[in-house]
Amino acid sequence: MKLFTLITLSALALTSCTGQPETAKKASEQSINGTWKLVSAKIITKGDTVNTFPVENQEMIKEFNDTHFSFFKHDINKGKGKGSIFDAGSGTYTLTGDKYEEHLQYCSYRDWENLKFSFTLKRTNDTLVQSGIEKIDSLNVNHEIVETYVRLH
Repeated sequence: MKLFTLITLSALALTSCTGQPETAKKASEQSINGTWKLVSAKIITKGDTVNTFPVENQEMIKEFNDTHFSFFKHDINKGKGKGSIFDAGSGTYTLTGDKYEEHLQYCSYRDWENLKFSFTLKRTNDTLVQSGIEKIDSLNVNHEIVETYVRLH
């Protein structure tokens, strides 16, 4: 009888260790870490909406790890011809619930460096929507952005 009880308890212990705890699974499922491709973007200024992405012959990705983000936008013609572009930026971020704050440390647009921006992030499966206000008084920037990304990796 003792052997049967020992085997049963051992089997229960082993099956309880076969995977991550449910809370860890949910956290990893909701993680933003990885590479995301921009599929649409718009800027809203004083009630007027301008779609700023997609742009023909351009692509953009945004990458996250546990503490940092980076973004890269370029033309797909390797910088040759009309419409050549390369933009990049990176920095640190914090994410608490759906409250996302970026500290932009490096940027192709140098006047944007060392600024903080607060956004809302909503993740549904492989889609990430970032929205919020970008305001820089010295550059006369004050608009809302809405960017939609799909997960690549």
